[in-house]
Amino acid sequence: MSIKDDLIKQANPEKAKLLQGFFKTGKGHYGEGDIFLGITVPQSREIAKKYLSIELNELKQHLSSKFHEERLVSLLILVEKYKKEDKKQIFDFYLDNLKYINNWDLVDLTAPKIVGKYLINSSKEILYKLAKSSELWEKRVSIIATYEFIINNKFEDTFRISEILLNDSHDLIHKAVGWMLREIGKRSLEAEESFLKKHYKNMPRTMLRYAIERFPEEKRQRYLKSLI
Repeated sequence: MSIKDDLIKQANPEKAKLLQGFFKTGKGHYGEGDIFLGITVPQSREIAKKYLSIELNELKQHLSSKFHEERLVSLLILVEKYKKEDKKQIFDFYLDNLKYINNWDLVDLTAPKIVGKYLINSSKEILYKLAKSSELWEKRVSIIATYEFIINNKFEDTFRISEILLNDSHDLIHKAVGWMLREIGKRSLEAEESFLKKHYKNMPRTMLRYAIERFPEEKRQRYLKSLI
C-alpha cells in the first residue's frame, strides 16, 4: 500500500464534488484544476500517521501529486517530521516545494507549524520576501506563518507584514490578514486597536470585518462606519 492507494481506497466521489466547489477549482478561480478525492482532514491525518517514516525524496513525489488530499497528507507528515527530525532540512524542503502548497487549507494547517516555528527566533527576512511575491499562496504563507509568533505574544512581524499586504487585491489575503489581527486582539486588544486606528479606514472591507469580528457590536459598527 502507498499513500495514494490508501486515499483512493477511501475516496468519496460525492464529497469530492462538494470540495471542488468549496475550494474554488473552476476555471479562473484560485484553485483552478485542483482534483479532490473526497477525503476529510481527520481521515487524512490517520493516513499520515502510517507513513511518518517516509523519506523526503519519496515524500516529494506525493507532495507534487495532482490530488489535493495526497498533497495534504504529505504536508501533515512533514509537520510531524519537523518535531523529530532535522528542523532546517524540513524547513528548507517546505520552502523548496511551495508551488505544491497551493490552497488555503494546505497553507493554514502547516505554515505556522513549520515556517513560523523555525523562524520565531531567527531572521524573518524570508517572510518579507514572500509577502512581496506575486504568488497568492506565498503571500498567504507569509502572514499565516506569523500565527506562531502571535501565540507567543510577538506581534511586530504580523503588523509589518499586514502593512505590506494592506492593499493586496485578493480576498484570501484580506481574510488571512484580518484573521491574524483578530488573533492578536485575543491576546492584546490594545495592540490590535493601535494598528487598526492607523489603518482601518484604508483596509479592504473583508479584512476589517475579520479583524473586528469579536468586538462588541457597538464598537464594530463604529469601525465599520469610520467613527473611531
